[in-house]
Amino acid sequence: MQKREHCPVCFCPDLQPFKKGNLALENLTPEKIMITDAEYGLTWDLSRCRHCAFVFANPGPDPELLAQLYSEVKDPDYEVEATGRRRNFRRILRRLERWAAEKGRLFDVGAATGLFLDEAQKSGWQVSGIEPSRWAREQARIKYGLSLHPGSLETFNPNQLVYDVVTLIDILEHTPNPRVIMEKVNGLLKTKGVLVIVTPDLNSLAARLAGRGWWHFRPGHLGYFNRRSLQHLLDLTGFVVLSWRRYSWSFSLNYLLRRRPFLSPFLKLPGLASFWSRIPIKLALGDSFEVYAQKKEKT
Repeated sequence: MQKREHCPVCFCPDLQPFKKGNLALENLTPEKIMITDAEYGLTWDLSRCRHCAFVFANPGPDPELLAQLYSEVKDPDYEVEATGRRRNFRRILRRLERWAAEKGRLFDVGAATGLFLDEAQKSGWQVSGIEPSRWAREQARIKYGLSLHPGSLETFNPNQLVYDVVTLIDILEHTPNPRVIMEKVNGLLKTKGVLVIVTPDLNSLAARLAGRGWWHFRPGHLGYFNRRSLQHLLDLTGFVVLSWRRYSWSFSLNYLLRRRPFLSPFLKLPGLASFWSRIPIKLALGDSFEVYAQKKEKT
């Protein structure tokens, strides 16, 4: 772990302590950075940039270690909630299609097991994506016939392809270098191509009420935006915002009960786990941004 002297969004050196962490590097394992982990309330030491207000792990895990851990992630619970996740993704696709000029090439960053890409393909998009987890790529191949690129976006070579749409759904908070990611996305998109971002809002009411127990404070999350810092990142990397929204989550009641250990006894009663799984819940917490942006024309 290395202390950063500059903000990874605006490169400003004017930093201040934001929150003392409660994580130890030696305890970081692939299980702690799964999509469905329940390690809520755990953070690294966090710094805040006085210029753009971005909050980030400082120090945080080295990118090489993160790449190794993400390659080893196995997360069967992700597909257990496929029904709710598909609802989330279909809403994004409907909104995206209002802004996209045509259903052309769509590239999903951090594609997991390919649920979003499967929905996009059914909707008429030409899809591809990248995913670091070997297990998730294999699931995408077996279940949906998708061949995902391995690794991270920083090292991805598109072979001169450009895309109509790039999606970053719950991705920016996981990277130690969000500006590098966004600059790479700009290079992947054609002029006036559309970018979709879903990422937590540190200034949301839910985040403030939950305090240290906010569910987005977790080991895999290395950066936290508010509207000011996310807008600044978009400006710096050549995007104009088309729409700001608040993201809503769809899950089964069973999934939500399993997130909190003190509720787990409800799952042990005979037959109740399958019953809870059939009850859909829509969580409109308002604590994540859903942003649609367009790549600017060069002047």
